[in-house]
Amino acid sequence: MKWTRLAIPLAALLMLAVGAPSASAQGTKKATGTISAVSASSVTIKAASGDMTFSVDKDTLITTPGGGTKEKAAKAEGKAGVPSTSLLKEGQAVEVSYHETGGTMHAASIRTMAKVPTEKPASAAAKTAHGTVKDVSASSLTITSAGKDMTFTVDSSTHAVGKGLGTATKETGGKAALTDVVKAGEEVTVTYHDMGGTLHAATVRVVAAAKK
Repeated sequence: MKWTRLAIPLAALLMLAVGAPSASAQGTKKATGTISAVSASSVTIKAASGDMTFSVDKDTLITTPGGGTKEKAAKAEGKAGVPSTSLLKEGQAVEVSYHETGGTMHAASIRTMAKVPTEKPASAAAKTAHGTVKDVSASSLTITSAGKDMTFTVDSSTHAVGKGLGTATKETGGKAALTDVVKAGEEVTVTYHDMGGTLHAATVRVVAAAKK
């Protein structure tokens, strides 16, 4: 894969020529999306936030598989370069590095990709709840907190913490089920994440044994 530089000939046809990325990256932003339109002077993509149109010129760099081969063929035929429309097509996934000046977004570089990466949702903030264990199973934990029941999902990533629990988990090679170390009636503090309405228990700390 080679870096290619866009050049505009006298006929105003956007062409590609070998070049190096601009040394200045100050204020550079990035956007990913699918190309919806491409011309000699602009590229429009459908991004997660909506349509974004970038201006392109002789300083815009394009990275795409096969670009170097097409450029060599064009030079062999005595041409100045390869039209950008020969390398960028509607429907292509791209990453655009750009600068925003006076409301105009100028594409410093455009890199084609196999697909637009899926953005990961921000991690939910951890919360805590304190109460008495009402029920515990291999997949859930219910506690009574301030007179109300709260049910949490549990899985292999849920950790149980408390006096003596280290010994219990060590005896099972660190793979003890929550039902083996947390019992109904125990007082616990649960650290959890609210995942779209589902409460997932990250840590269950036993603070007091069940009252007899």
